[in-house]
Amino acid sequence: MNITLGNYYPADSILHRLDPRVKLLAALTVMIVIFFLNSPLSLLLFVLVLFVGIMASRVPFRLVLRSVRPVIFIASFAFLINIFMTPGTELWSLGPLTITHQGLLVGIKMVLRLFFLIMTTTLLMTLTTTPLAMADAIESLLRPLEKIRFPSHELAMMMSIALRFIPTLADETARIMKAQSSRGADFDTGGLIKRAKGLVTVLVPLFVSAFKRAAELAVAMESRCYRGGRGRTKLRELKLRPPDRWAAVILVLICAALLLIEYLVPLGWFGLV
Repeated sequence: MNITLGNYYPADSILHRLDPRVKLLAALTVMIVIFFLNSPLSLLLFVLVLFVGIMASRVPFRLVLRSVRPVIFIASFAFLINIFMTPGTELWSLGPLTITHQGLLVGIKMVLRLFFLIMTTTLLMTLTTTPLAMADAIESLLRPLEKIRFPSHELAMMMSIALRFIPTLADETARIMKAQSSRGADFDTGGLIKRAKGLVTVLVPLFVSAFKRAAELAVAMESRCYRGGRGRTKLRELKLRPPDRWAAVILVLICAALLLIEYLVPLGWFGLV
């Protein structure tokens, strides 16, 4: 099963060498900024920045594009909701359903923003960052909360394990579906209820396998004397280097430029109105 979430792509690039804390904060910043971008010019410039980031990461473009597959259904649903529910100039009508010009534009922008968001966060948090490095970054950023007894290490460990086993469970699901199909199971035909019943033959062995893996992992961690984060040391301590600081400054400048273009530059200068 082709899935990018949780899959690390090894390479020697600028993004791979960046501090994972910088990449995590960059992903969170992009998640906020992207939903403020509405004009064609700002979205076009964001595409340019994303393309430069993909080239700098040395990650194959097809892997980044593959990251949007899991959200195609959600994006399609959001697109349909926007084109039919947004009031404006009518373009096409069939009974109670009416497509408006404004709804079409809003739907396209919503889908683009969602795709750009998934591609950017996947590039920064998954394809160029190992699960262990991401867990260390989360623990480091949440460490100040330990003063109020917040379990930062345990939370980071849970997220790291979850990311690590997403591809494993996806492959396991694909193998179980192929095995059940060879025994006559049908997952593609029939109504919704029939398909749901057919998935039971996949979910039961998948849950059994997941619980078995969880038990084996717990035994392995206990046999290695894992007792939480208290008193633990790390082989590689996270330290900000000059390239990390420069990357943070460049990110802030890019986000500020995008927001300035969005709210201060008249689109009529570029013939976009």
